Amino acid sequence: MSSLSPTHEDSLSVSWWFIGATLFAAFMLNLIPWGQFYGVPDFLAITLLYWSIYQRQRVGIAIAFVFGLLMDVNNATILGETALAYTLMTYFAITLHRRILWFSWSRHLGYIFLLLSIEYIVVMVVRLLCGSEWAGWYWIIDCAVGTLIWPIAQWLLSWPSRRADGKENQLV
Repeated sequence: MSSLSPTHEDSLSVSWWFIGATLFAAFMLNLIPWGQFYGVPDFLAITLLYWSIYQRQRVGIAIAFVFGLLMDVNNATILGETALAYTLMTYFAITLHRRILWFSWSRHLGYIFLLLSIEYIVVMVVRLLCGSEWAGWYWIIDCAVGTLIWPIAQWLLSWPSRRADGKENQLV
């Protein structure tokens, strides 16, 4: 059985404060003016993916939608494009959460790449439908980097379940 098995992670409850702090921190990372650098992942999307897979009862589509609207306002883009992308990405993550948790690391990362790709593809389709030009295939680099940092994000976000006080199931 994989260390990602849902029997351990699904049964754990994480504090709203910790979830809110991680979402806020990811939102703030997205607000940093990265410019047009390639390879900068969507930190908020990664954090939303993690919580929608491991704490789907607490972080769901509504929270993804609200953060998507906040990102749209920040980026001065079409209102709702990122909200739609986050909502669809979170919906598929919640729908596939059991499958994702049972797979090996390579297949697990494949699903994460697919879910991050959904976000970028939805944004590009909305922009194309509104008359924007094709942005190219550079978004794949962002998805690949996001997939590569997924294990680090997963390790950081699972901190409450790894507390060093010796109480395995007591969380923040």
